[in-house]
Amino acid sequence: MAAIAQSMRRSAIGLGLFAIITGGTIAVTQVATEERIEEQAARAEAQALFEIIPESRHTNDLLRDTVQLPASERLAQPGPLTVWVARKNGQPIGMIMPIVAPDGYSGKIRLLVGVDMQGTILGVRVTDHRETPGLGDRIETKKSDWIKSFEGRSLGRPPHREWNVKKNGGDFDQFTGATITPRAVVKAVQKALIYYRENRQVIRERLKEMPSPRNEALKPEAIAGESSNTEHS
Repeated sequence: MAAIAQSMRRSAIGLGLFAIITGGTIAVTQVATEERIEEQAARAEAQALFEIIPESRHTNDLLRDTVQLPASERLAQPGPLTVWVARKNGQPIGMIMPIVAPDGYSGKIRLLVGVDMQGTILGVRVTDHRETPGLGDRIETKKSDWIKSFEGRSLGRPPHREWNVKKNGGDFDQFTGATITPRAVVKAVQKALIYYRENRQVIRERLKEMPSPRNEALKPEAIAGESSNTEHS
């Protein structure tokens, strides 16, 4: 009996150690995976910023030059809005706002909207979404050029009533088999322009505030905490 009891204790200890080791390995793997996902998201966001306002169009450190703007329910963003500022020889030439289209087909669609100082769109990019592959995912630049159709638009171009997809009497194309996704993006971008118009004075004042002196400007990969000679993934 003593031998059986001793064997059972050893088995219990072994199973306990196995559970601890396995649990620790899973936890470490999960943390590493989450960090990699965050890094990839940061890299994608940085790349999108430079697609909207290329480095050739500004002379400041776009990734570090940020200001806070008033909060707005219109943009579906909690708290004050942090925007990136593009400057040419010290003068603000535009900014990039992070906004959310809350009513995509499969949930929220996160966007970056760049506007110049007159409120004209410099570019729009999608940074995160869960739309249907082969249908709604055509909002991505690697799937189509649809998102680039916003460039050069502003409030009044097209008129207010035409900020919609053509199926609903608007000026923007919808996708074959997918209307909800492009309509959600169009409405979100329009709201970003309305936000700019409503807050134009405070925006211009905040953008004139010069950032602290910086050293070498960050490159897209550096926002993810990597050196400039790191290989792109």
